[in-house]
Amino acid sequence: MMQPIQQQWAQCQTILADNLTASAYQTWFAPIVPLQYAEGVLVLQVKSQFVAEYIEENYIPLLSAAIYRVFGQGTRLEYRVLIDSASGAGTSLPSAGAPARTFNQYGVSHPAAVSNDDLPKLNELYTFDSFIAGEPNKLARTAGLAVAKQPGYTAFNPLFIYGGSGVGKTHLACAIGHQALALNPQARVLYVSANTFKLQFQDARKENRIPDFLNFYQSVDVLIVDDIQYFAGLKGTQDTFFHIFNYLQQSRKQLILTCDRPPVELKDIEERLLTRFKWGLSAEIARPDYLLRKNILLSKMRRDGIMLSDEIVDFIAMNVRESVRDLEGILASLLAHSTLTDREIDLPLAEQVVSHIVAMQPQTTTVDDVLHAVSQHYNIPEKALVAQNRSKDIALARHVAAYLSKQLTDSSLTEIGFRMGRRTHATILHSIDYVRDTMEFDPVLRQHVAQLQSALQH
Repeated sequence: MMQPIQQQWAQCQTILADNLTASAYQTWFAPIVPLQYAEGVLVLQVKSQFVAEYIEENYIPLLSAAIYRVFGQGTRLEYRVLIDSASGAGTSLPSAGAPARTFNQYGVSHPAAVSNDDLPKLNELYTFDSFIAGEPNKLARTAGLAVAKQPGYTAFNPLFIYGGSGVGKTHLACAIGHQALALNPQARVLYVSANTFKLQFQDARKENRIPDFLNFYQSVDVLIVDDIQYFAGLKGTQDTFFHIFNYLQQSRKQLILTCDRPPVELKDIEERLLTRFKWGLSAEIARPDYLLRKNILLSKMRRDGIMLSDEIVDFIAMNVRESVRDLEGILASLLAHSTLTDREIDLPLAEQVVSHIVAMQPQTTTVDDVLHAVSQHYNIPEKALVAQNRSKDIALARHVAAYLSKQLTDSSLTEIGFRMGRRTHATILHSIDYVRDTMEFDPVLRQHVAQLQSALQH
């Protein structure tokens, strides 16, 4: 039977697992052992000082929220680093993070009289400088910059940012908040998750403090609500948010909402709220393409001081397709494996880590395979296919390579263009349309394409 501290820590782990990628949770939090909780101090055993420092730098806001929720406000956190597993000898490190602070249910000391210093801080890592721009996030990022310059005074109010899990919605929303504060330090910017808003509302209703709750939220200049889809089915929460939304919007205050789907696909949300969600701009952040994934990896490597070969970077960027969080988790896991086992980060280690985090796809046709086959079929060097040569024969072969790459690989137009001499997705789309249209009346081209397709599929 689990002891009380183990049961409480298990509750914390559930919260952490729900808010992290599987890789990040397994690497940093699954191995933690709860040792003691006495006199308001929680002692957690970690494998090394590096682990404690990494958690403090990257995850303390989330860890503090989980500890506050389970162990109570005012809880202080200490890490115990195990030095000798046989004797149990270790050393203690106090946390410098948020668990040592005391919060009420609003995250501030006096909800009815909010100053900028009282508001919970935005994640310091989520800025425009660390938000890597690319085609999948171009519209949302551009709109975000405009909002940050004039919050409440653009046509983008609310700014509704939507996309799948881990594509950077929270990062962009916080970046807007940081930029707005940089331009106007007196602005009151509040970030809150939809779940936190719901819990705050429920607590306020139980304690008959709804007026204070409304005063608090109506006092901010920029309100960022993350994962708005979690309001679904919560009539009381929706009613209250409706009044807050109206007040802020009419007062020329800025609302920034994130969601995992566009407003039209939301279920169990009142129509009057859905209508307001559509008042401003709905901007999608799409799944990162190959080029964006690679640039994100390179940026995070520079930030964390990690050196990886081009071969490893390409391998990760080609295989980790869904989420920026997965990219972060893989880098963290590689760094942890290398540090804790004193092993060099090589391709076999990268393959091992990636296979534990994402479902590895079986070997399929790649753009490079297509280029090689087209090169041999037309007796044209591969370098010429990706160069800027515009001779008729080479251009035709290049068009065919683009067409077959789209038909036989799972690469996006941007990825295909990058592999074919850094051409734009519009150029690749033109090539695809050209081959498709020409094959309708050109039997020779139709035969060549069929021969290449058959060879590549066998």
